Amino acid sequence: MDRSYLLTPLVGLAVMAVLVLLLRWAFGRGHSLVPRVPKQGTEDDYGLLVAVASPADRTHGRRLCRALTTDGIRCTLVETTDGLRVMVWPPDEEAARLALTRYPD
Repeated sequence: MDRSYLLTPLVGLAVMAVLVLLLRWAFGRGHSLVPRVPKQGTEDDYGLLVAVASPADRTHGRRLCRALTTDGIRCTLVETTDGLRVMVWPPDEEAARLALTRYPD
C-alpha cells in the first residue's frame, strides 16, 4: 500500500488546523495588539490618584511632572473632562504640593 494516500490528507488536516488557530488568534476578541483609545473621565475616575496641579498645556504639565519625578515623586499627566491634571498617589500628595510651590510657572 502506498503511504501517500494517508500522508496527503494528514498534511492537509495539519495545515488546516494551523490556519484555524492562526485566524482564531488574529480575529479573536479580548486581547488586541492595537492599543485602545484612552477614555477621558473626571478627576474621580482615576482610582486612588489625586490631582495636585492643573497645567495650562501639555508642555507645562510635562515640566511639572519632570520636576516631581526629579524630587522622587511618582506622577502622571492625564487629560480629564475638566482639562489636564497632574496626578500623584495619596501618600505623595503633600510632598508633591510642597515641591510644586518651589517651581514657579
